[in-house]
Amino acid sequence: PAVLRDGLGRLGVTRRLANPWLWDAITTAVLRQVVRADQARKLYRTWCSTYGTTVEGPHGVLAVAPTPAVVLALTDEQFHDLGVKFHRTALLAAATHYEQHHTAWEGLSPGALALDLIRIPRIGPWTAAAAACDYTGDFSIYPHDDLAVRTWASKIAPAYAWPGKKDKAFGPLWTGWAGADRTALHTLTLATLTWGAHAR
Repeated sequence: PAVLRDGLGRLGVTRRLANPWLWDAITTAVLRQVVRADQARKLYRTWCSTYGTTVEGPHGVLAVAPTPAVVLALTDEQFHDLGVKFHRTALLAAATHYEQHHTAWEGLSPGALALDLIRIPRIGPWTAAAAACDYTGDFSIYPHDDLAVRTWASKIAPAYAWPGKKDKAFGPLWTGWAGADRTALHTLTLATLTWGAHAR
């Protein structure tokens, strides 16, 4: 719809860098499970600064995610004390599978990567797709009926007759606008998520 297109156009030129480390992309997606975005950001930063590796950056000290080996060595109490007890089994399973398969995963297409990540226990379709998008930079495989996409689209174009929250028509409507053009679907989805990030 023109109102959605015009709202996205007002963003101007934007650029999103793909995550260069697949393990970090998986970690980020796992920590986002069943947690609000702002809470997940705080949890991720605490997770990295507590158990990850710190590096000196141009703007001060930064912390990167703990490696799979570090995660596998953590005790139950360490997960609990940091507030990631809920994510413990998913992080442990992801770390185990990552150590075994990451070389093969890093060469896969976005869709194939997401399908392989689903095989990890406690990694569902949303988490797998989010991690694959983050790592590959390809948002044509993002879960398009995700609450974030629905929310920002309705805020960009509030007058548009969007399907209701429980209506399954949103996904087909969204992908239908792009047709078979994966680049268009990537651009539409990523621009909408970017608009939401800047709207705050």
